[in-house]
Amino acid sequence: MNSKKGSILKNMTKDLVVEKNTQNEIVDNRSFALRVENLSKIYDSAAGRVVALDNVSFSIKKGEFVSVVGPSGSGKSTVLNMVGALDRPTSGKIYIDGIDIFSLNDSEIATLRNRRIGFIFQSFNLINRTSVHKNVKLPGIIAGMSSDDANLRAMKILEALDIADKKNQKPINLSGGQQQRVAIARSLINNPSIILADEPTGNLDTKTGEDVFDMLKMLSHKFKRTIIMVTHNPELAESTDRSILLRDGRIEKDVFN
Repeated sequence: MNSKKGSILKNMTKDLVVEKNTQNEIVDNRSFALRVENLSKIYDSAAGRVVALDNVSFSIKKGEFVSVVGPSGSGKSTVLNMVGALDRPTSGKIYIDGIDIFSLNDSEIATLRNRRIGFIFQSFNLINRTSVHKNVKLPGIIAGMSSDDANLRAMKILEALDIADKKNQKPINLSGGQQQRVAIARSLINNPSIILADEPTGNLDTKTGEDVFDMLKMLSHKFKRTIIMVTHNPELAESTDRSILLRDGRIEKDVFN
């Protein structure tokens, strides 16, 4: 990242530590990894106007493990796309570490996404033509990490997740559970503020899924990682710190487990 972008993000973080929210209340951003304020997303389609999100607001503290649940079409994936800065909202704001992410330009958003957000996907999204080790270190290289530092950090994470013995293999030759461990390792390489997990156990058998979930729970509780997980599994959702139920683009329920 060049010095200009780094300065912009640094100054924004400093300026937004303490501010007023839309209800004119003082908010201390230092305790929150994420704040979503009055978020709406409307799509225009051939069938007409589709309201995917309707004035959604919530905050997530640093170190919380939060599940997002709801029926198909409830807005779960749209929320994840917005928080992951993969799409812009029609209206509303999202703050990550106090930064109003959609006040940034596209290049700055890409930098923030790489450095502050880790992604874990249901289908793993690994690069099968290269090794496990290179898959994990790649986001670090993109973020400007030296090759030596990226190699060292990738190996430490792979060792911590008990998958270092597969470092030279290609992901396609691993089991589903092993591939998801690699995906989790990749999500950690840049020490992100938030990890977004989209149905991380969806393609796994029950036992392997439980193992992957336990790993995410360990990352949250032991290492204070902030994790937002979309899931259709009610048992897993109830085992997170908190569950947000979406229905028809609105929050129907927000409960602490």
